[in-house]
Amino acid sequence: MSIIYPDLTAHYLCPLCNQALHLDAFKKTYACQNKHCFDRAKEGYLNLLPVQFKHSKEPGDSKHMLSARRLFLEAGFYEPLAKGLAMIVNVTHQHNQIYRLLDMGCGEGYYSRQIEHFCEQPAQLFIHGNDIAKVAIAAAAKKQPSAHFVVASSSRLPYCDDYFDMVLRIFAPSNDKEINRVLKPSSHLLTVTPGPRHLWQLKEFIYTDVKEHAEATTIPKGFEQLTSQRISYKIAPNPEQRTALLQMTPFAWSAGEQIQTTLTTLSDLDIEVEFILTLSRKVSSGIIFPENRTP
Repeated sequence: MSIIYPDLTAHYLCPLCNQALHLDAFKKTYACQNKHCFDRAKEGYLNLLPVQFKHSKEPGDSKHMLSARRLFLEAGFYEPLAKGLAMIVNVTHQHNQIYRLLDMGCGEGYYSRQIEHFCEQPAQLFIHGNDIAKVAIAAAAKKQPSAHFVVASSSRLPYCDDYFDMVLRIFAPSNDKEINRVLKPSSHLLTVTPGPRHLWQLKEFIYTDVKEHAEATTIPKGFEQLTSQRISYKIAPNPEQRTALLQMTPFAWSAGEQIQTTLTTLSDLDIEVEFILTLSRKVSSGIIFPENRTP
């Protein structure tokens, strides 16, 4: 069954003036009433991060970090997490209803693709993703043409109010007011945070005093927690995959050359992974509206 998106012209906001963007007849350019125009890239994504909102020439993860993340994730080490996310989406998705999901800070879209794969009603699932790294969004759009990806900051989401049924936040920075604004009333925020012993053995190579991650998950104002579950297991990546795992974590900044060499020369290393999945529901309407956001 082909997937038809019924509202392509209604959900994007112009990042310059916050007016609605509409798709022209040729379906390649989005424009607002103030004639600000944004072209769709050949890969299918939309760049809604104007240069004046960038903090660097190429914001977001570097190509090296993206390559490392791709190598590790595509090996399937985090597939149990992806299946757990898909199960929650299946539970919250009402039968035969349109369900709009935003994968915030999506990178190259690994979890978006997995959720679509394991979804029980893919024809009704409309996946969106944003990231500030253009190269990551280009890869995501190319790998998952059924989804909608934009280059945009999570602190200035270019979507209209009350649009999404779920926002997915996996180890990603965010703006709580923006999450509240783009979610429908009584819709869901699904957050993934590291469990206390996440990557414990990897950290032991880097730090002399290894500390557990905090277990508590901060719930944004205007939301109530519904459920929390833990997914934990061990992985045994090979030396190349261990190096990739290190590079896709903040630990890489603290790992010197000797530590990295040791990690690559070990024949075997079992590493604990632990995730906490927290499902919350929006219980109050946001106060921040597009016209009140500073262009």
